[in-house]
Amino acid sequence: MSTSKDPHAFPIAAVLPRAQAGDRQAMNDLLGHIAPFVGRLCLPIARGHSSDAAQEAMLAIYRGIRGLREPTAFYGWVKAVTVREAVRTSRRMDRAPADGLPEVAQDAGSLDRVHITDVLDRLSDQHREVLTLRAVYGMNEQEMAATLALPVGTVRSRLHRARRHFQDAWHPRSA
Repeated sequence: MSTSKDPHAFPIAAVLPRAQAGDRQAMNDLLGHIAPFVGRLCLPIARGHSSDAAQEAMLAIYRGIRGLREPTAFYGWVKAVTVREAVRTSRRMDRAPADGLPEVAQDAGSLDRVHITDVLDRLSDQHREVLTLRAVYGMNEQEMAATLALPVGTVRSRLHRARRHFQDAWHPRSA
């Protein structure tokens, strides 16, 4: 495996066909190369279950690698598989009610900064999913609907509510 910090220095075009043919060392090199990328992709989607999501994504990549025909599509394919598995894992492991939003702290002074991750933690899983898919991964409503296996109208509704809840949590009103 390449030890260079440049991700483009890793020889995907050479290693991928060997991994697909069953070369264990090539598969280990390939999975070791993408593991940090997969972990970073899972973190904002699966939050508390990001390690489990990354593991599920790595297994899905391992199982599906033989079906990938174009080495230049590798990173896009890894991203798509990882996002799908992160959403699935998050849903499976955290069955919180959709309307059960945690209380937003109202005692923060106007000079205190609210971090985005803190605000995201206050949202329901469904709202956090759609905001993350939109903001972090740049998906449009149709792509989100396909990834989440939901109708486009449901995605639009969740996105609208998620934005509203995020805005309310980001700028809490004084009582």
